[in-house]
Amino acid sequence: MNKTLTIRGNDFIQNGKPVQLLSGAIHYFRVVPEYWRDRLLKLKAMGLNTVETYVAWNLHEPRPGRFNFSGGLDLPAYCRLAGELGLNVIVRPGPYICAEWDLGGLPSWLLRDPSMQLRCSYKPYLKAVDRFFDALIPPLVPLMATRGGPIVALQDENEYGSYGNDETFLRHLADGLRRRGGDVLLFTSDGPEDLMLQGGTLPGIFKVANFGSRTGEAFAKLREHQPEGPLMCGEFWCGWFDHWGDAAPHHTRSPEDVARELDAMLAAGGSVNFYMFHGGTNFGFMAGANYTEKGLQPDVTSYDYDAPLNEWGEPTAKFHAAREVIARYFPLPPLELPPPIPRRAFGTVTLDRAAPLIGQAERLARPVFSPGPLTMEALGQGHGFVLYRTTINGPLNEQPLTLKACHDRAQVFLDGVPLGVIERDMTPSPVNITVGPGGHTLEILVENLARINYGPRLHDRKGITEHVRIGYQLHFGWEHFALPLDNLRRLRYAPVGESTTGPTVYRGTINIDKPADTFVHLPGWTKGAVWINGFNLGRFWNRGPQQALYLPGPLLRQGRNECHVLELHTPGPGCRIELKEHTDLGTASA
Repeated sequence: MNKTLTIRGNDFIQNGKPVQLLSGAIHYFRVVPEYWRDRLLKLKAMGLNTVETYVAWNLHEPRPGRFNFSGGLDLPAYCRLAGELGLNVIVRPGPYICAEWDLGGLPSWLLRDPSMQLRCSYKPYLKAVDRFFDALIPPLVPLMATRGGPIVALQDENEYGSYGNDETFLRHLADGLRRRGGDVLLFTSDGPEDLMLQGGTLPGIFKVANFGSRTGEAFAKLREHQPEGPLMCGEFWCGWFDHWGDAAPHHTRSPEDVARELDAMLAAGGSVNFYMFHGGTNFGFMAGANYTEKGLQPDVTSYDYDAPLNEWGEPTAKFHAAREVIARYFPLPPLELPPPIPRRAFGTVTLDRAAPLIGQAERLARPVFSPGPLTMEALGQGHGFVLYRTTINGPLNEQPLTLKACHDRAQVFLDGVPLGVIERDMTPSPVNITVGPGGHTLEILVENLARINYGPRLHDRKGITEHVRIGYQLHFGWEHFALPLDNLRRLRYAPVGESTTGPTVYRGTINIDKPADTFVHLPGWTKGAVWINGFNLGRFWNRGPQQALYLPGPLLRQGRNECHVLELHTPGPGCRIELKEHTDLGTASA
């Protein structure tokens, strides 16, 4: 069957009949592949006929020219599965996606070019984008609706009017998608404002608007810029995301409010894409960040989003409220959901082995010397930490240590003794240095908390991005250790001692008879990350609001399982973590 989506007057046409797209966003890269079918079936059960996904360029091309479309990154497999379940697919390949994802999905290696200009027709950027599209689009071509597949639409860039107005760039992307075989409906998506719809759209390409409320006003503004064509909310913001340190326990939006807005969209004959239907998890170090008057605001590991399907895949009250509204406009069969995915508590895990991170940096990285400090990108590193090491000579009376600029959080050590923490945009410096005669070792461990994913500050290089001053004097002569922490087995572990503290990787094991979903709780721990069987679940931080990490059952195995926890400060009592069957943020997310 040819599922090609076309436009006739103010309608979408599919299979010769007018159709409203009822879509929901599920990002394949935020869900373990073993659960793709479960989440898609639940999307269909709510009454939706389409699934939408972004494409995370930085996961698919972690190093220039080295691509990965396997396992959880097998986008063609995800699209095929959706098609087998009777769903349309909307693919939003970017290359920029925002998505509360590191650098908006752009690979950090782009920033190795000191002259890089992102999201415009700067030739080195276009060259990189073209190479990515050369790898991404051809495997999707057999899945286009024009060839009988499920992919009915492709997006040209993403909310570009919120960033720029380079029409040549947008046209290059659109032409490139077409030239490579993306011959389905092309569209742009922007906020319902004149500036955004002027800067982010192209003549002859379908436009949708992204919003969460005031449907009538949003559709009216869209109609001003597109007098004819279907009305569609390309992102219906039915929830929201959380930052580390947010005062609120978890951003939520009432099911009743979402239902009212959805009803207004459907009553107007509009199509809709729930952003998100199911948020999933920002595994690893891939969560993004905002930058506001408050400074850098990194996102938490959970991407629950207070969506109709929560982080671990259970329908919420919002799911049922939305389904009730949809049923007023479209005939729905009785609700039929897949069997619930089991959750279990596995008890306490004692981490009885430890490896000091700074003392074993040489096991993880070769030192790189430079007179001045280098950024993470200059070191060819995407995520994690950089250790800066140098010698300072005394005697030296008390002098402030200034990092210009610290991106994003630095722990400072003098001869192995912690002096304090410097965070981004923190002035004056909270760290002072006083040393006696002779040479002394100064070490600065800088953490990349998350690259900015939205707004004009995308050029967010990490590490120490300018210089280090002791007093008024710039300090030169640095060793650098790139620590992405992607192979913790290189460390040498010893029994945990009573005095073990500071940046340390702790290790323990747990035997499991039958894997199931669970949640990692870290009572008394401070800040760091968790790995299960080598898979990075993401960050934790006692400043909240998130205090527990979702652990999908497919990441566990029957028998022995290995746990690693990086703790940057002080571990919890007894170096214990707990695997519980529940989360810690009400009914929403861990």
